[in-house]
Amino acid sequence: MKNIWYTLLETFTRVFGSWFFALVSRIISAGYFLFSKNSKESHRFYSLLYPQKNGLYHKYCTFRQYQNFTTIHYDRFLTAYGRNATFHSQGWDKLDSLGQDKGAILLMSHLGNWEMAAHLLKQQKMQKKLLLYMGVKEKEGVEGLQKTHLRDSGVSIIGVEKDGGSPFDAVEGIRVLQDGGLISMTGDILWRRDQRHRAVDFLGGTAYVPEAPYIFALVSGAPIFCFFSFRTGKNSYQFSFADPIYIERANRKDRDTNIQAAAQQYADLLAQQLVKHPFEWYHFERFVNAVH
Repeated sequence: MKNIWYTLLETFTRVFGSWFFALVSRIISAGYFLFSKNSKESHRFYSLLYPQKNGLYHKYCTFRQYQNFTTIHYDRFLTAYGRNATFHSQGWDKLDSLGQDKGAILLMSHLGNWEMAAHLLKQQKMQKKLLLYMGVKEKEGVEGLQKTHLRDSGVSIIGVEKDGGSPFDAVEGIRVLQDGGLISMTGDILWRRDQRHRAVDFLGGTAYVPEAPYIFALVSGAPIFCFFSFRTGKNSYQFSFADPIYIERANRKDRDTNIQAAAQQYADLLAQQLVKHPFEWYHFERFVNAVH
């Protein structure tokens, strides 16, 4: 969806009510389901998640995925116009137990609503700086609005270009961690072909995840929290924090082993949550590659 159409949709919704946004966005989503080439990737993904089911069921899953994706935009609209989101959390005490002087890496995914998670994190952890690393697409539509809304709420963002980011971007992240802040990184998407990554087992195949979060954890000594945010109702969410992952500083061989183990631990947690929330998978490009 392009900025101009999204802006028009917001304008008409303020006149007719939030039901108009929900209706139009679902119609647009149905169009994407029918005509977008990415729907084939979703169909393939659900065939791996549910190998015992037939192709019709995989199409149904893809349709549900596309329809659910509209709730991200719908809840953003509600939040932007004063209807604050509500949430409850599971495992929040794990993050609180770190204390004020200890930083942490929040490893988010395209499973659930990461944008709403960032907003709510900022509300709950105002005493800690929150820095997000986000990929920058060549032609950003609604994605650009997402970044604008997050910045307006006080979240610091470093955009990572496809041709590579500045070394100072990494230095800034380490500094935030050392000062007791939080940095958020995406754990399930590679923004560049030459990006350093790790191969992990996922849904009976091989997926590639970025190595950067684990390098940050190794260098800074900060723990990694795999963090998920799932919708439980209209503008209502549940946060879930897994147990922290620490990567010990050791000799080069052991470091490599520890990083690989941490990446696989993340992939296993992602798969567990995916089974519970299959239609909140908003990764529309190929994630699982070679199938074993």
